[in-house]
Amino acid sequence: MQPLTDFGQTRMKIGLIADTHMPGTLEDLWPQASRAFEGVDAILHAGDLHTLEIVEHLSDIAPTYVSRGNGDLDIIDHRLQDTWFIELGNISIGLIHHFPSPIRKSPERLERHLEKHFPDMNPDVLVYGHTHLEDVRTINGRLYINPGSPTLPRNQSLRLGTIGVMEISEEQIHTSIFQLTDHGIEPHAELEPHQHPR
Repeated sequence: MQPLTDFGQTRMKIGLIADTHMPGTLEDLWPQASRAFEGVDAILHAGDLHTLEIVEHLSDIAPTYVSRGNGDLDIIDHRLQDTWFIELGNISIGLIHHFPSPIRKSPERLERHLEKHFPDMNPDVLVYGHTHLEDVRTINGRLYINPGSPTLPRNQSLRLGTIGVMEISEEQIHTSIFQLTDHGIEPHAELEPHQHPR
């Protein structure tokens, strides 16, 4: 596991994306997603990118870190690790691709997987992918975020999907999931912005 040290800021804006599956889906990322990430301090990609081209594109916007997905096993690059443990001030973030969905699995199952993949670490936030099912929720004091897929939402056909943005302040972590639209982005119709106290 590769740790990432503090960015040296108390307020940060982090772009969240997963399961782009490119270029199998698209040659280039939807421009709406790229515009939504303008001004972020970093981008976390929760895996299944399939080629480095999307990493290069996102890295032009902000420093990008990727958890290696099951479709990324042959990609070798310093920006890809199986898991990342990122410390931002007094907030720690775990980044992983394949993780049990908190929608479907018990808190005990989640804890067992955390202990397996983040031994001796206790992330405050876990960002994951794989399911293509967007979700944000707090369980037993830990924030779990799946930004969904911008290209294959809910593992269905190629269409405009979802991304996430996490804003960290001294008081809270504010997470929003956004639906990509023909004209830009809009708040997710079902997932309200989530406030998680620090």
